[in-house]
Amino acid sequence: ADSGATNANADADSGTETQASNASATVAPPSTAGGVVGIAMQYVGSPYVWGAAGPYAFDCSGLVSYAYGQLGVSVPHSSSAIRSMGGATVVSAAEAQPGDIVYFGGHVGIYAGDGKMIDAGTESTGVVYRDIYETPIGFVRVA
Repeated sequence: ADSGATNANADADSGTETQASNASATVAPPSTAGGVVGIAMQYVGSPYVWGAAGPYAFDCSGLVSYAYGQLGVSVPHSSSAIRSMGGATVVSAAEAQPGDIVYFGGHVGIYAGDGKMIDAGTESTGVVYRDIYETPIGFVRVA
């Protein structure tokens, strides 16, 4: 009976270690896409300033460019140039994954999953995490 209790404790300890490593992965996902969502979320509440590219203020493409740049991925500071940049693929809403760029034409944000995005909306909203408020033209996946 004692060895059974010991094994149960070993399993419990093992489970705790697994949970701890999973928690770390949630904070800093290894993938570029998941990582860019976490980076952008750090700037929710920052002010919107037209032409700004962070880290203290952003416009829409400035936020996207800055967040990807923190992962060493070059994304243009231009909403119209993002859709046609090299290494990018336009995907449908059904194919969209967290980290894809939500593309509205003159406005962009970062898809956070579950119908939500992070974007630098306007001077009155600043950087926000919110529902995608209208149907985007598409989603841009950065390779």
